[in-house]
Amino acid sequence: MFLIYSKETEGMTEEQANEIRRGHTSVLEETSRRGILLGVDRLHPTVTATSVRMSPEGPMITDGPFAETKEQLAGYYMLECADLDEAIEWAKRIPSGCRGSSGCIEIRPIDPIRKP
Repeated sequence: MFLIYSKETEGMTEEQANEIRRGHTSVLEETSRRGILLGVDRLHPTVTATSVRMSPEGPMITDGPFAETKEQLAGYYMLECADLDEAIEWAKRIPSGCRGSSGCIEIRPIDPIRKP
């Protein structure tokens, strides 16, 4: 899984936003063509989030993200990669979250939950 982190408050021009969309379209088309795309979604901004925390008194439900951070989880890709080297090559092509010093792509293996 490729977790895409970026700054929601960081402004960009319409042309920059279009360039990022074109980059995602390119990655989507190629991973689909190769048959390795398992899933992809963009998330709504963190202001739409609801967090549930368990306490001894029961669940506490609050609006907003779980923690204050400089970067927010913006979306994800799920790709079937042969190994970490291939995953890194795909991460380099994901355009969101990788502008300058802001944002990153976190690569994490999936550990499927097996049904008994």
